[in-house]
Amino acid sequence: MDPSDPIYIVATLAASVAGLLLLVIRAKVPAFFALILVSLIAGLLLGLDPAAVVASIQDGMAGVLGFIAVVVGLGAILGAVLEQSGGVKALSDRLAHGSVKSVPTKMSFLGLLVAIPVFFDVALVILMPMVKRLATTIRRKPLFVAAPLLAGLAAAHAFIPPTPGPIAVAALLDADLGLVILAGLMAAIPAILCGGVLFARRQYDHPVEVEGETTEIAPPQAATSLNFLAAFLALAFPIVLVASGTVLKMTLGEEQVPGMMLFLSHPFVALLLTVGLYYTFAATQLQLPANTLNQAAMKSLEPAGAVVLVTGAGGAFKQVLIDSQAGARIAELAASANVSVLVFAFMIAGLVRVIQGSATVAMITAAGFTAPLLAISGISEFDRALAVISIAAGATILSHVNDSGFWLVSKYLDLSVNETLKSWTVVSTIVGGVGFFTALILSFMF
Repeated sequence: MDPSDPIYIVATLAASVAGLLLLVIRAKVPAFFALILVSLIAGLLLGLDPAAVVASIQDGMAGVLGFIAVVVGLGAILGAVLEQSGGVKALSDRLAHGSVKSVPTKMSFLGLLVAIPVFFDVALVILMPMVKRLATTIRRKPLFVAAPLLAGLAAAHAFIPPTPGPIAVAALLDADLGLVILAGLMAAIPAILCGGVLFARRQYDHPVEVEGETTEIAPPQAATSLNFLAAFLALAFPIVLVASGTVLKMTLGEEQVPGMMLFLSHPFVALLLTVGLYYTFAATQLQLPANTLNQAAMKSLEPAGAVVLVTGAGGAFKQVLIDSQAGARIAELAASANVSVLVFAFMIAGLVRVIQGSATVAMITAAGFTAPLLAISGISEFDRALAVISIAAGATILSHVNDSGFWLVSKYLDLSVNETLKSWTVVSTIVGGVGFFTALILSFMF
């Protein structure tokens, strides 16, 4: 059959995803192996020549690992240092104070605030040790804490500049950035309340027996421990550094920002400085033995290796789908539908998101198709901003096995593929769906 035939493409993609799920869920094949195998077969079936398939897999792995590997590694070490020095306990104890039912609300808004200036992946890695400790403290499943946090991270990443996706879409659609921020906040709040707070309370608000507390990294051996403020600063310091660089680039233009500031505000450097400062502080001021810190850091890197490999393989699968032009061909077919601008924008972004996984690629693709419609539609400036939110919402839904973020969540929360589909995939879909319907309601109101 013709690899450019939309029906053939849809069938191939459906078979690829189904085969991947069968391999991982039913056959219990390691996710890394299954992803690479399915990427190879899908690339060949979609018309790429063998050399191009191998190149796509290599490029996809490199593109993801170039960022993820460093962030995950440094984030894991920072988490280990905070655990050893008592910082994670101080954070979780403060958040656990008060009603257990208030925890999802706190975590949702924490995620929303943290992810506005920081990449989803960076925020997830930094906050994960606190999530696990807090879940143990309040005797709930980790998803009771993690699901609302993920909802907040996803909503901020999709809807609220200065995250890269909405900024790029706003530029492509010539939308006013201030209106996009306003519309993004109006869409994000109901999205995190539904996809985070309500979902977590409904699905995971059940006391559980806490097991394995003695199997975790050894308790702190420090003469004193970090208090809440010091532990909070460990999370805030890299976030503030990254955010300051983003704000300066937005206000002054990247070419006007001093090179040293660009250097210090890069996530790699911000995390490296934080790890260095707290590692030194734990050794010298808290008197933690160097050997203890080293063992904790090395132990934290063991699961990080699995996270990095599986996430990279998800990037390889995504790259094969991009290089084969599968997403673009399906989007062209959908573009012929006669629907409203907001619905069209959401549908195209959602379709590309489901097919090839990357939210950013889905946003850029949908913006390319939506921009010509906006040029002839004569809609208001606020509706133009709502079109940005509709695209972002479509690019958020149905995170599944071809999204590297899916595997990051799966591995960090120690979830099976099936459990990740029932939790993170549902959360991302609720966040995207509620965000889109909020945009529709706002378009009728204003």
